[in-house]
Amino acid sequence: MASITSVRLARLLGSWRHGGPAYAELAERLRLLSVDGRLPDRTRLPAERDLALTLGLSRTTVAAAYGRLRDLGALTSVRGSGSYVVLPGGPALPAPDASGILDLTKAAMPAAGVVEECYGRAAAQIGAELGGSGYELLGLPRLRVAVAEHFTRRGAATDPEQVLITTGVQHGLSLIARALVAPGDRAAVEQPTYPHAMDTLLAAKARLVGIPVSPGGWDLEAAEEAFAAASPTVAYVMPDFQNPTGASLAPEGRERLARLAERHGTLLVADETTALLDIRRGPLAPLAAWSPTSVTLGGLSKLAWGGLRIGWIRAPRSVLARLAQARPALDLGTPVFEQLVAAELLAREDLLVAERRTRLAAGLDTLTGALAEGFPEWRFTQPDGGMAVWADCSPLSSSRLVVAAHARGVALTAGPRFGFDGAFEHRLRLPFTASPEELADAVAALRAASTSRSAGPADAPLITV
Repeated sequence: MASITSVRLARLLGSWRHGGPAYAELAERLRLLSVDGRLPDRTRLPAERDLALTLGLSRTTVAAAYGRLRDLGALTSVRGSGSYVVLPGGPALPAPDASGILDLTKAAMPAAGVVEECYGRAAAQIGAELGGSGYELLGLPRLRVAVAEHFTRRGAATDPEQVLITTGVQHGLSLIARALVAPGDRAAVEQPTYPHAMDTLLAAKARLVGIPVSPGGWDLEAAEEAFAAASPTVAYVMPDFQNPTGASLAPEGRERLARLAERHGTLLVADETTALLDIRRGPLAPLAAWSPTSVTLGGLSKLAWGGLRIGWIRAPRSVLARLAQARPALDLGTPVFEQLVAAELLAREDLLVAERRTRLAAGLDTLTGALAEGFPEWRFTQPDGGMAVWADCSPLSSSRLVVAAHARGVALTAGPRFGFDGAFEHRLRLPFTASPEELADAVAALRAASTSRSAGPADAPLITV
């Protein structure tokens, strides 16, 4: 079982005092850390005395907080062993639709209109594949060609031999971490960033180095200092409509980042999950156009449908060979039927992009209009694309707001889930992927939640995507 030190837990807690009883506020924050995944199920918490010393509290206060968590079913204590985080009902996820919760922890849309047609076309083609073994470690040749053409059209000339098909982007990142990151390696990541990228690199026992990014862009001076100090082995970035800020790296910034990585021998890993979700920016060439040695992750989960678990890795042949060698320890290939669907979808890429642009533009207008009316004091930058607004909800605590909003039927992810050690407490990611009616209702629920001090019931975690 995992354990956490009092110093590390104090960093995760961040700024948790808001004027109420200390024991209740500490319990509430600890519970939120478990609900959103920062404290995994069965993590052993520090001893009461150690945590009290680190936080500058009395042991009685920490004991009362632990007692409150036990009463909520969120903590179990074993004499002589310690106190362990417990997720109610185990780590199984709730069904948001069944419980009436509007789940905005996922920045995702329903399937695009053409998806059903492409499934039908794939069904008509699957018979031709049944004479083979079905094991395609690198992917179906047809889909690898389609992905190579996808990159070449966008300005990064690509050969099919540079492409490996994966079971989603997250699977691709896990494969990269397994094959290319050794325990103790430094890994640069944007701050804030996609939470499961941090989770994946930490699971590979990498040491994370932050690159500051905001809706206004990347702090490349800080990136240069971080690279000079740490010489990271890999750097994970989202150069297009970054999650959660929505920022895009300009061409000159892409070139500068590519040269920086080259100087320090750092492998750039560019995640293009959101690259085609353009509302009003206009096309930019992939980071690979400036960095031929970089690795690019892509997929169809955001553009087409999250239920289609298809992704790809574009990489130099030498890197791809290492990934292919490591893959059998994880799986033996991506399902053939889904690859046929993906090939059909890529042939209709322009239709997908146009449909998503229309939906996302309407969602963005609805959300920002509702926020301007309901929270005129909040600050945010309208993104040019992507799927979410990264709002500054000061002086409110996003952690407390998320708990209160859930009690009112809206599930969101608190800002600290996207950063290191409790950062971004006054930031909230607000996806605009739901329908206009749902978005208006969500902001109304947030408005009501903002005046509440309710901690709400302990719930199992929702996955942030």
